[in-house]
Amino acid sequence: MAIRVLLMTQWFDPEPTFKGLVFARELVSQGFDVEVVTGFPNYPGGKIYPGYKMRMLQKEMIDGVNVTRVPLYPSHDKSKFGRILNYCSFSISLILYSLFCKRPDVIYSYHPPLTVGVGAAIIGLCRRVPVVNDVQDMWPDTLRSTGMISNKSVLSVVGSVCAWVYKRSTKIVVLSPGFKTLLIERDVPSEKIEIIYNWCAEDYVSQSQDLNKPVFKVNNKFRVLFAGNMGRAQALDVVLHAARIVSTKVPTIEFVFLGGGLEVDNLKRLAQELELNNVEFFPPVPMGMVGSYLSSADALLVHLKKDELFRITIPSKTQAYMAAGRPLLMAVDGDAADLVKLSGSGLVAESGNANSIAEAVIQLFNTPTDERHAMGQNGVSYYEKNLSMERGVEKFGSLFKSLVKH
Repeated sequence: MAIRVLLMTQWFDPEPTFKGLVFARELVSQGFDVEVVTGFPNYPGGKIYPGYKMRMLQKEMIDGVNVTRVPLYPSHDKSKFGRILNYCSFSISLILYSLFCKRPDVIYSYHPPLTVGVGAAIIGLCRRVPVVNDVQDMWPDTLRSTGMISNKSVLSVVGSVCAWVYKRSTKIVVLSPGFKTLLIERDVPSEKIEIIYNWCAEDYVSQSQDLNKPVFKVNNKFRVLFAGNMGRAQALDVVLHAARIVSTKVPTIEFVFLGGGLEVDNLKRLAQELELNNVEFFPPVPMGMVGSYLSSADALLVHLKKDELFRITIPSKTQAYMAAGRPLLMAVDGDAADLVKLSGSGLVAESGNANSIAEAVIQLFNTPTDERHAMGQNGVSYYEKNLSMERGVEKFGSLFKSLVKH
C-alpha cells in the first residue's frame, strides 16, 4: 500500500507558498497517498479569497491532491493579537481534525508558524506517528529580527516551545547549513537534522516565460526587480536609498518592486519623499504571471535587513530567480551570498548598505551582456543540479520511506 502522508501547512494554494501544491502533487506522482490539512485561503491580505466561505470543514481535490480546509481566524495585518489568533485558531482546528482523520504513516509539518509544529507534535504523540518538521524560519529569532515580538520573556517562552517541538520531531528538515549549525548549538542532535534546499514553483516560472508577453513598457531602461513580500525583514527602505544614489549616476537604471506586504505604503511614501523617478511599484500578480516579470527583468534583487539570523537564511525567492535565468544581485550576507558566489549566478552586495547595493547595481549594468547572460545560465544550471524540485522531493520521499520502515 502507498505510504500515507498527512501534510500540515497553514498556507496552501491559491495562497502564495513555497511548499504547496507543487510539492504535494510531486509526492503523489512518486506514489505517496497525500492529504493536505490547511486553512481557508486568506494570506497575505487577511481576507477570505473569493470562491471560498468559512465553514467547519471543506474537502476538495486539486490536481489529484486531497485538500482538507479547516477554520481559522483570518488576519494578516499589523495587529499582533490578530496574527496570534490567526496562528492559534488554525492549530486548534488542525489538532481537532487530525485526531480523527484516517491515520497517516508520516506527518509533515511546515514551519512557520510554530503553532503548526505544536499541532503536529501533539498528533504525532497521540497517534504514534513519526513527524517531519520542515523549519523555514528560525523562531524566536525571526520574531525578534522582524520586530513582531520584542518582549524577552515572551521570546523565551517561544524558544522553550520550539525546543519542545524539536524534541518531539522525529526528523527536522532545514534549508541551509547555517540553520543546522544553529540547531546543533541548541542541543538538537545532528543525526536528527537533514538539509534539503528549497526549490521554486518551476511550472509557473517556465510557463510564464513561454508566454513571451511584455510586462514592462518597451524602453531602454535597465530594470532591477524585487519580487515578493515587502515587510520589515526585507528592509527595502535601504534599496530606495540605493536607488537615489543610482539615479544621479546612471539614470537609465530602474528599480521595480512587485508584490504586497505590510510596508508597501510606507515604501511608496518614502519614494515620494526622496523624489525618486527611477522606482516603480507593481501590485501582486497571480503565480502564473510571476515568471514573466522575472524573465523580463535585467537583474533580480534579494535583500534582507542586516541581522545574524539572516546570515544563515537563504530566501526562497533565490531559487526562483536562478530558475528564471537572470543574474542575481544578492544583498543578503552569509549562506545566501555564498550560494551566489559558488554558482557564479550574479553579484553580491552588503545587506543594509545602500552604497554597496548601488555600486553592485552599477557594476552589473556595466557588465557586458554576454557575461550577464552567462551568470543567468550558471544560475539555471546550478539550480537544476542542486536545488530543483525533483532533487528536493526525492530527498523528502526517501526520508518518509525510511521513517515508515522503522
